[in-house]
Amino acid sequence: MNGHDVIFGYGVAGRAIADRLAAAGRSVRVAQRSRPADLPAGMEFFRCDVVDRAEVMDAAAGASRIVIATGFAYDTRIWAECWPRAMAHFLAAAEATGAPTLFFDNMYMYGPQDTPIREDTPFAPWGGKPAVRRAISEMWQTASKQGRVRMSALRVSDFYGPGVTNSHLGELLFGRLAAGRAAQFAVPIDHPHDVAYLPDAARAAHTLLDAPEDAWGEVWLMPCAETRTLREVVTIAAAAMGRSPRIQQVPTFLQPVLRMIMPILREVYDVRFLFDRPYHIDGTRFTTRFWSDVTPIETGIGETARDFLRAAGAR
Repeated sequence: MNGHDVIFGYGVAGRAIADRLAAAGRSVRVAQRSRPADLPAGMEFFRCDVVDRAEVMDAAAGASRIVIATGFAYDTRIWAECWPRAMAHFLAAAEATGAPTLFFDNMYMYGPQDTPIREDTPFAPWGGKPAVRRAISEMWQTASKQGRVRMSALRVSDFYGPGVTNSHLGELLFGRLAAGRAAQFAVPIDHPHDVAYLPDAARAAHTLLDAPEDAWGEVWLMPCAETRTLREVVTIAAAAMGRSPRIQQVPTFLQPVLRMIMPILREVYDVRFLFDRPYHIDGTRFTTRFWSDVTPIETGIGETARDFLRAAGAR
């Protein structure tokens, strides 16, 4: 396969996918607004603002495969403005190059569900960020059905792993425990909640990029390991660090007041359905077609905990 793999976005997900592809001998081009300070030798960097159509088209030129791992600030207004524009540009690039395109997606578009989520679960009507994700999902799926692009999506639940900081299972959990402090949450922590291990998700993205023709044009849900509550995740992580499983939660009665003065709490409230009930992902379709040996959750949490401990010791 000639050409290079273009990865839009070099956050934790884009980085993990880029590393896997490079290790497999692929030529990788990273496209985003600023050059990563730690971009590995051998990876090409292309300066690109994804809300600029011309820059996206230039970045994708010559691509044999495209990965969309772009992220925007966690703000509904920014998402509503930027995501539809960016997706239109990605679709134009995919159509112009003919490159198979994989969207590393989340699960917001399904909204509140009381049964395990599957690929064919209907989207729930829900405003804010979930509405944005529904809209851009419909954009690429329409283009795919019309034969204009060859595109699939890997939809991933909340993920964790070494280097994952900006997450409910990131700095506020692993980072604070590593620093000898209490994990902090502004969401309920006692409902069973499926989470994905980022190295597994990067492996799944690689699998889908290499998949045969009949696997394209599809939605695939990332399979998760054994279901745990967030409280149980804290307990496992603390044990791996030799720490006490201390937890601080924002009291429910304070949250309406705090949402008035803390924008991030308003944004988290927008997707409260992720945590206010049991949250299960049915990844059977993926595991039946490809592989099922996801990392056991105790192993993944242990590896993540030790990585955060090393990072804390290096500061």
